[in-house]
Amino acid sequence: MKKTQIVGWMLFCGLAFGVGLGGCHRDAALLTQLVDRPQLADGVRMQDVRFYSEALKREMPYRVFLPANVAAGVKLPVVYLLHGNGGSYQNWSNYSDVAKYAGAGGGMILVMPGGESSYWVNAALKPADRFGDYLTKDLIADVESRLPAATGRANRAIVGVSMGGYGAVELALTRPELFGFAGAISPAIDVPSRKFSIRRWGQWQRFRTIFGDWGSETRKAEDPFLLVDRADVGKTPYLYVTAGEEEALLEPNKRLAARLKARGFAYEFHTKPGGHDWNEWDAQIPGCFEELMGRVKGAG
Repeated sequence: MKKTQIVGWMLFCGLAFGVGLGGCHRDAALLTQLVDRPQLADGVRMQDVRFYSEALKREMPYRVFLPANVAAGVKLPVVYLLHGNGGSYQNWSNYSDVAKYAGAGGGMILVMPGGESSYWVNAALKPADRFGDYLTKDLIADVESRLPAATGRANRAIVGVSMGGYGAVELALTRPELFGFAGAISPAIDVPSRKFSIRRWGQWQRFRTIFGDWGSETRKAEDPFLLVDRADVGKTPYLYVTAGEEEALLEPNKRLAARLKARGFAYEFHTKPGGHDWNEWDAQIPGCFEELMGRVKGAG
């Protein structure tokens, strides 16, 4: 075997081993963003920000799309876009054409934060990883102090893919006062309730750090299937949930939609051909934003 073949095989095996430890539903985004090529749109400008998060005790990045020209005194609605597991704050801009919605019909601000592999919650067994507080307190405060952002629930939306979709649903059910709309595209909704598998021991350990031990109160407190049963239907924001017809998360998302329907939540559920990747997610974005803009944009 040639040296180049040996090196290639070692790299392949290393990647396969790493993905195996990470578990299923690993997003299509690369673990490390190698090339940053944001897809811009006419009439829209991009801004990258680093700010100090008190919750995490360190600097964190986020990317912004907003209209190129905003008149003095004008305040715009804000949409927070959450990336998936193994992704970064660059994913939404690099893998989708979401930028166009920042300039469409008068404009809005799209905020794309970095959340590592946190599932956007405060980690149960790692107190330093307070990603829930970072998002709901530090990030929103920084955006609203730095940018021409309208404040209040009616002017905020949150949309996420995979891990980010889980985060959007979790926040809609636990912090309904923050957002008027929540979009969950292929949300990894079943993560807190996934059972132990020796084949995915690494994944189990990582989820244990984030959500706590199996059967613990911390894990139950972050399980959307349990949160749906005790959330206030009247206060929960409108939920827009999607899944690909060929992905493993289709079944748990169907179960979530059934529970939302049974309890009378304001929601809709859609599927499209495709798997758990940005091709399918990008195809789901237009429908999500059409509903979002009718419910949030221009409010207040």
